[in-house]
Parts: sequence; C-alpha cells; structure tokens
Amino acid sequence: MGRRAAVIGSGGQLGAELVRELRRRGYETIGWDRHQLDITDNAQVERVVASSDPQIVFNAAAYNQVDVAENEPHASYVVNGLAVRNVALACRQLDTCLVHFSTDYVFDTAGRPYTESDPTHPLGAYGVSKLAGELYAQAYLDRPLIVRTSGVFGPAGLRTARGNFVEVMLRLARSSQPIRVVEDHMASPTYAPLLAARTVDLVERGESGIVHVGGGTPISWFHYAQLIFEAGLPGHAVELHATSEREYRTAARRPKFSALSNAKMESLGLEPMPPLADALRLYFAAREAVQLRSGLMA
Repeated sequence: MGRRAAVIGSGGQLGAELVRELRRRGYETIGWDRHQLDITDNAQVERVVASSDPQIVFNAAAYNQVDVAENEPHASYVVNGLAVRNVALACRQLDTCLVHFSTDYVFDTAGRPYTESDPTHPLGAYGVSKLAGELYAQAYLDRPLIVRTSGVFGPAGLRTARGNFVEVMLRLARSSQPIRVVEDHMASPTYAPLLAARTVDLVERGESGIVHVGGGTPISWFHYAQLIFEAGLPGHAVELHATSEREYRTAARRPKFSALSNAKMESLGLEPMPPLADALRLYFAAREAVQLRSGLMA
C-alpha cells in the first residue's frame, strides 16, 4: 500500500481527523476542503486528483442537511451521489484506492443494529443520495471501501458552521430554556477521531466492500443528551425533557432505529469502539485543548 493519501472534505469533522491520523502514521497527506476542490465539477476533480497522484483517496465530503434536502433533493443528490461518481472515475484512471463514507440513513427501522448484509431502504432524499453514492463507487471501482457510520461528532465541530449534536446541546443549555429531545429514535453516535483511526486500520489491512463503523451501543438521542450534560456540564442543572417523533415533527422522515452493528469490523481484528460515555470524555478533553490553543492564539 502506498504512503501518499488525499482527503476530500478535510475541513469537516471527519476529514480533519483523517488528515491528523494519516499524518500521525507517516502518510504524506494532502487535504482539500470545499473551497479547494469542487467535487461536483468532474473536470476539476480529475485534474486535481491526478496532480497529486495519491495511492488512497478518502472522500469525507457530504451534503448532510437532512431536512433541507427534502426541499432541494437535487443539491443533495449532486454532492452525495453524482460527485462520488466523479471521484470514483478519477480514482479509476489512476488505479487509486477509494475510501468513501456513507450513513445509517440508508436504512429504515429494523429494531436491532444493522449489519452490512441488511437490505437498504432510505426514507428520504438525503438517504437516497447517500445510497446512490455507494452504488456509484461500486459501479466504477472493483474494490472500493465504503464505511457506513452514524451521528459523527468531533472537535472540529467547534469551528464548523453547523457544529454537531454535542455543541447544539451545549448551546441550548446556555440559553437556560427547557430542552426537548426525542427518546424514540435510536442511533450509534460516533467519535470522529476513533472513526478515522478505525478507517485507516481497515485500509492498512487491505479491506474493501462495505464495513460499518458506528459508535457501538445503540442509544436514544434523549439519553445521548443526558450523557453529554453529565460529561460536559457536571453539577449544572439542565431542564431536559424526553419527547417523541409524533411531538417533534421534521421535514424529513428519519429511521427510528438506525444503530449500526460493528460485528464485521471487530471480526476483522479491529479494536471495539468504547462506550459512548468514554467517547464523550475524550471529546470534552479534546474540546478543552482546542479552546485553550485558541485562547493562547487570540
């Protein structure tokens, strides 16, 4: 396996961690954010990727505004579907390995953690577009690695426009208003640095196909919020209330149970993901370090 890697979407929560993890392992790594590479422009993708000639391309770019996608499905499909075709074609021309990231939203509601062999059934425009991306990668490449994940959160969420669920909860807590979070939707929130590390592990083992790398134990968004406040605001009184899908309507239908099974990942010899409470402690430690560095630089 070559030691030259490129990360598309390097400005996001996952992309930033991929760049960090790859460089830590000694890879010569280049990162492109949305301002440096427009993946919807086929000619630009071909030119930019060829100029770097990487042995591995990680595509962490995505349109992930799930509710907005219902009003602008074409925009979601172009980024999450057609643009993956552009990247796959560029990789095929260079005989480069492609690692593409997908989502638990390609599923509906099984009531148990999904495995890689479960049939897909997206419930909205976002999920459809992400499934299209998987299919394009598989159509144009013989051995792509597709990593499905769920509810990614990482320290880079402190500086991205949309943040992540942890930062949203902290922001709401600062408002001193009651917070309502759905209790009847389950997922497997995933800490970005650990996702990046497990993904590079898969690459270094020469794996291909679809592999799930979720946060581990399924949890409701309400109980996830409880863990956030316990880890991030210990001793602070936060008025948190459980609500339901019926009471909290959104533009997009979401799978009520979309947690991912990591059994295949673990069977390949990778370390299991830690409990979410432990991942949150890692997040808040990293968050504090980021804030300290920012303060020293200010």
